[in-house]
Amino acid sequence: MFSRTKLVDRLGVEKIMYDKLDFIKEKYEELSLKVSDPAIINDQVVWQKSMKDMSDMEPIVSKYNEFKKATDELKNTKEMLGDSSLDEEMRELAKMELSELEDRQETLSNELRILLLPKDPNDDKNVIVEVRAGTGGEEAGLFGSDLLRMYMRYAERRGWKTEMIDINDTGIGGIKEAVILIKGKGAFSRLKYESGVHRVQRVPETESSGRIHTSAATVAVLPEIDDVEVDLNPNDVRVDVYRSSGNGGQSVNTTDSAVRLTHGPTGIVVTCQDEKSQTKNKEKAFKVLRAKLYDAKLQEQNKEVSEQRKSQVGTGDRSERIRTYNFPQGRVSDHRIGLTLYKLDYFLDGDLDEIIDGLITSDQADKMKNF
Repeated sequence: MFSRTKLVDRLGVEKIMYDKLDFIKEKYEELSLKVSDPAIINDQVVWQKSMKDMSDMEPIVSKYNEFKKATDELKNTKEMLGDSSLDEEMRELAKMELSELEDRQETLSNELRILLLPKDPNDDKNVIVEVRAGTGGEEAGLFGSDLLRMYMRYAERRGWKTEMIDINDTGIGGIKEAVILIKGKGAFSRLKYESGVHRVQRVPETESSGRIHTSAATVAVLPEIDDVEVDLNPNDVRVDVYRSSGNGGQSVNTTDSAVRLTHGPTGIVVTCQDEKSQTKNKEKAFKVLRAKLYDAKLQEQNKEVSEQRKSQVGTGDRSERIRTYNFPQGRVSDHRIGLTLYKLDYFLDGDLDEIIDGLITSDQADKMKNF
């Protein structure tokens, strides 16, 4: 039974939410007038910021307008049902409409709560994806290669661009580690849940007895960070250049174009040898270094608020096993949300949305508990 105290609490929360929505709607309307002011248009910095603020508010305002319309229609329908002169046929139709409007209002209210949840400031950023072979020898390297292709295919499906930053392959189709940059609006918002340990269960081609082997690869997903977001002292970074190498260590470049960065204070090492230009490799390497430093800073902050990291979706800790890919059964299982799909081939070909959508929904539901 719903207690009076809980009802009062709920009404109080809803009033705060609607007051906030009214404020956002009012601010949006103010900005709409502001961006058409010639004085503001001439100040491009202010105009662009105002346009961005409007763009961020627009989905909320649009959804709130839908909610207010549904609320007005619900009120009118209730008033209609209170009219004693209403004939029986119209009364039944009004009751059906009332039920539909109540469901619609509840749906819109939940959607508004999700839109008002604090937004990850990195969600719209490009991402740096790092895949490393874990336990399992050569089979782990081959699985790492499968994961790398999976993310590149997913990016392709969503119309995002990919750039190889660094790759250290095994010479037999696998990788020891690889780093790619994925460019696309909202890339981090969808791929950030991929950080962790990915486990594979399959029979290696070299296994004559047909015994299933288990191996693993780790994935790290980092937002691409601007120069101003990380305090990086160039004097703390040692830059080494060397010749790019391929399978077996043979040189694939006659010039010292490959770059290795070593960050003294943290010991973080980043390499890049994908480009023929030393300058381009250095630029890419610094992108990865900034992202790693930013991630290390976040991990440290997260330790101080560990309770917030105990969500169902997971912490993003590299040591956390998040998913299993079972080839004999053709299934992929995400352990954080208990979701299993029997379409492994499609999943490895970049069809990730069903699981990613599930992770996002779970994350939002967890956050709404504390909203």
